[in-house]
Amino acid sequence: MNIIKPAALLLAASALVAGSTVAATAADPAGTRVTALQQAAEEVLADKPKPLHVTADAVKYEGLTVTEAPRTKAARDLACGYGHLCMIVNGTKFDFYKCQTWNVTNWTGNGPFTNNQTPGTVAKFFNKDGSVRWTSTAYQAGTATWDPIWSLRPC
Repeated sequence: MNIIKPAALLLAASALVAGSTVAATAADPAGTRVTALQQAAEEVLADKPKPLHVTADAVKYEGLTVTEAPRTKAARDLACGYGHLCMIVNGTKFDFYKCQTWNVTNWTGNGPFTNNQTPGTVAKFFNKDGSVRWTSTAYQAGTATWDPIWSLRPC
């Protein structure tokens, strides 16, 4: 009868965990690892800014943090820090906190948003031609139709 030693069992379990982590990432042309979350963020950020910090749970850019969307879809449940504009698009949470124009692509469907910026701050969402599609004045929370949004300016 074969008896598996605890060390061998631990090694096998470690290999399984490592294998599942590798499966959740892909290699970019430079050979670095790209998380599934970073890939999702890059699919909708048209300018594809270089991330400052990437983990399995968050991708941080200058002025934006991208995380997996919380399981709730209600705007009232969308946590958004003071001074931030947050939204869920295609299962990904975008937390904008820098005043600049962000070009986006592949934003589809509906999703919650929270404009928790300084009271009176106006976030603008733009059509492909640059015209304003809709605005949100802080504080405001609700559900938005993302298509066709081509860019936004949190402030």
